[in-house]
Amino acid sequence: MSRALLLLFAPAFVAAQNLPVLGDADRSTLSPLMERKLGEEVMRDIRRDRDYMNDGPLLEYLNNFGNKLVLARPDVRGEANFDFFFFAVRDPVLNAFALPGGFIGVHSGLILAAQSESELAAVLAHEIGHVTQRHLARMLGQQKNDSMIALASMLLGALVLRGSGDAGAAIMMGGTGFAMQRQLSFSRDAEREADRIGLAILGESGFETSGMVAFFGRLQSASRNYSDAVPAYLLTHPLTTERIADIEARIRDQRYRQHADSLDFQLIRARVRVLQDTSEKGLRDAHLVFENQLRLHVKQQTVAAKYGLAFIAFKQNAYDKAERLLTEASASAAPAKSSLALSDLDIEIKLASNRTAQALKLIATAMDEFPLARSMAYQYANALIADKQLAEAAAYLREQSQLYRQDAEIQDLLAKAYAAQGKQALQHMALAESYALTGSLPAAIIQLEIARKAPDAQFYEQAVIDARYRELKERWKDEQEDTKNR
Repeated sequence: MSRALLLLFAPAFVAAQNLPVLGDADRSTLSPLMERKLGEEVMRDIRRDRDYMNDGPLLEYLNNFGNKLVLARPDVRGEANFDFFFFAVRDPVLNAFALPGGFIGVHSGLILAAQSESELAAVLAHEIGHVTQRHLARMLGQQKNDSMIALASMLLGALVLRGSGDAGAAIMMGGTGFAMQRQLSFSRDAEREADRIGLAILGESGFETSGMVAFFGRLQSASRNYSDAVPAYLLTHPLTTERIADIEARIRDQRYRQHADSLDFQLIRARVRVLQDTSEKGLRDAHLVFENQLRLHVKQQTVAAKYGLAFIAFKQNAYDKAERLLTEASASAAPAKSSLALSDLDIEIKLASNRTAQALKLIATAMDEFPLARSMAYQYANALIADKQLAEAAAYLREQSQLYRQDAEIQDLLAKAYAAQGKQALQHMALAESYALTGSLPAAIIQLEIARKAPDAQFYEQAVIDARYRELKERWKDEQEDTKNR
């Protein structure tokens, strides 16, 4: 992926190093409302990037897992009562990051590097600590006026995923729309605060607090052994011997608690290993890892390896082989409870091999077992469309769009259903909503212009189109004015 050096943020970087003391009602801290808005703006860019891992089972696992940590200490939502959202980006570099407003991302490489769920929990709990203490809001709040929010937004983009270069240099990914920056790091005080909160979350959610020591210790060893390849996590989260000693001192008198990893943890790691690199070479490398796992003769590792091999076969369009391997994985998992990852892949295989009736039966069962899984809602809609049950698909998606008003994927599927029905005006209206939700207002406006000219646009639809067109044009005008004033 090409990279171009676009801008230096030295002043903002320097300001970011002066965090207010914990508990100080500093006026320079961003308001919770502005913090959330800023996080949402950055997330719109991230979601449009090709390395955002928009994978149903992965997102479902991370959010169930992350929100289990949040529920153990509900006070971490703070006075703003943030809704946390956990997601992954495709990048082999070991890193994780917190955005303002409760958005927490983790690199695929870190998920694969975590040797237990407690280690993954330690990283997420630490990032939750940064959100709870509003460390980024305090950093960015050093900018004294609203005209600096654009700079702050770009700076956050620089913080997010991957990068290199000198401190204060923002690296934009060519053609992807958001920037990467390793060097914007939290202060040592901020890191200790996040450690303290993270340890409390780990303990109260039933994970091993030693997972934090184990993971940070391994990162520190890596930095010693490879001084020219310091793990990215250490660049954005400075790690010192004192920090590790402080963590060890805090857990020394705690009763040891063993946490058994869930099967889903191993399945998701297998899925991530495939999704991280779906090139021919990447799939070959993943295949070799799974073959080696099978030789361990450990139950969970065996299930995950067969699942991973099934997923590779699916990616290679070898559906019969994928189904056979998945059946073996499911048999090896028994009598463990059902898994969304196993069910989702089974449905994907059925849909890809044009067995929609079977897919719909599987989906009905999965939706009973996982009623809140968004991936099942998407699978159900896709299956209805594939089965030519277009009216049912459109009715279901309209209902979902009312329940989940910020879900762009629902609008995309609704457009797909309308297109299959030949309803041009409704198709382009749905596409307009999808573009608007992802922040692409010019594209949304164009879709409404197309909808307005559609031969099947009725009087009521024309009125809706015109009202929405005026609203989006006004929003776009306001955004352009804001840009000029910055």
